[in-house]
Amino acid sequence: MSDLLQKLADCIEFGKINKAAPYPPQMKGQDGADEITIALLEEGVKAQDILTSGLMVGMEKVGVKFRENKVFVPQVLMSAKAMSTAMIHLKPYFLSGEVKQKGTFIIGTVEGDLHDIGKNLVSMMVEGNGYKVVDLGTDVKAEQFVEAIKEHENAFVGLSALLTTTMVNMEKITKAIKDAAPDTKVAVGGAPVTDDFRVKIGADAYSADPQGLVEYLNSQSA
Repeated sequence: MSDLLQKLADCIEFGKINKAAPYPPQMKGQDGADEITIALLEEGVKAQDILTSGLMVGMEKVGVKFRENKVFVPQVLMSAKAMSTAMIHLKPYFLSGEVKQKGTFIIGTVEGDLHDIGKNLVSMMVEGNGYKVVDLGTDVKAEQFVEAIKEHENAFVGLSALLTTTMVNMEKITKAIKDAAPDTKVAVGGAPVTDDFRVKIGADAYSADPQGLVEYLNSQSA
């Protein structure tokens, strides 16, 4: 069993989606995340163990490599695709409550900004680490975030921006969130964002990479 979980973690780390997938070249012809997840479930391995001892192990390795510039966006997207393929098989266990998620993370690219690659990477990394992700998309206004918080109590919120011109909207949105639900933890990120800016606008967390955000969420959920 542990051997298969290790293989699943490797599939996530290296982006091996299924047996037919040619990527990565060194795993050509081998079973991918799709087949291995099915095999684990058929063996009676609990969905929770598949998530924590397989998917999360692989995603953490990818996150750390990405932070250290050892892999780049295309590789991370392949890992995320492998993870999503495995998650399809685990979704029924999430819905039934058999798999316990660590918490809920609401994310969106702020009003005026249509960039979504960074947001999508963060969403995939956070989901792969055991959180329910509510993705509000791009160009998200303050009231949409507030509405989502009312719907998902005790959720964390992530604000993303790629432009200095839209980054300023993070301040307005953070204030609206704090006014509506003062205990909500707000994380900010994106190319122009800094920790000094986070402090200035009253947000709770900043990370230059998805793995840093995951570590922050884990520290708050423990």
